[in-house]
Amino acid sequence: MAKSSTQQPGEFSIDQLARESGMTVRNIRVYQERGLIPPPERRGRKGIYSETHLSRLRIIGRLLERGYTLNNIAELVESWEQGNGIEHILGLEKAVVSPWSDELPEYLTKRELVQKFGNIFLGKALNRAIELEIIIPEGRRYRIPSPRMLHAGAELVKTGIPLEDMLEVVAYLRQNVEEAAEAMVKLVETHIFDRSSPEMPPPEESEELAQLIWRLRPLVEMAVLPEVARAMQKAADRHLGDRLAYVLDHLNQPASSRE
Repeated sequence: MAKSSTQQPGEFSIDQLARESGMTVRNIRVYQERGLIPPPERRGRKGIYSETHLSRLRIIGRLLERGYTLNNIAELVESWEQGNGIEHILGLEKAVVSPWSDELPEYLTKRELVQKFGNIFLGKALNRAIELEIIIPEGRRYRIPSPRMLHAGAELVKTGIPLEDMLEVVAYLRQNVEEAAEAMVKLVETHIFDRSSPEMPPPEESEELAQLIWRLRPLVEMAVLPEVARAMQKAADRHLGDRLAYVLDHLNQPASSRE
């Protein structure tokens, strides 16, 4: 379901919140009834949730995974709301789980997708794009998490590159990027988080860690993008350099010898 015109970036319906948090609508309602998350903002008949709700749900999910019961979590939330001290953990959680891109999603109909890509964006190509979550069905529309990626794909298709082949490259790229991201985050975990207590860190350490994570975000991008550019240049030199040299050499030959 597409966001209504009254929703702003960072706001969610309950269905959207369930999808983003990986929880069910039923569980969200249970957590709300038990006071684990605050009620949504009411706009007419709609309830609008925020990034604060999403962050709290992610904390609840992690606590459940660690063996906490809902009663345990309710006690923690009550303690926090009485000012006894876990707001610094929520600040750290927000630094960790907030989106690492400022790109906002867009919504397109199937007809609009076809207008961008032609009839090739049907059948296998459409299913593969959904599998890779390049597009995500929501009712009669599709949510596009990265409009920039979709635009780049549409322009490449116009040059004659088959869409299905491009999607397989995206799948291969994603696997390698995820492995690199895993290694990068492990460095942060090992050399930054492990300096603190493995238990709940004190407020001053949590605030310092949160600030450090926010500083790391642009630094990671600055470190990764040059590597992408280097790899693309090497690949272009390797695969296209010989062709370019041939073309230049051919142009330098006398017309008679070219014939």
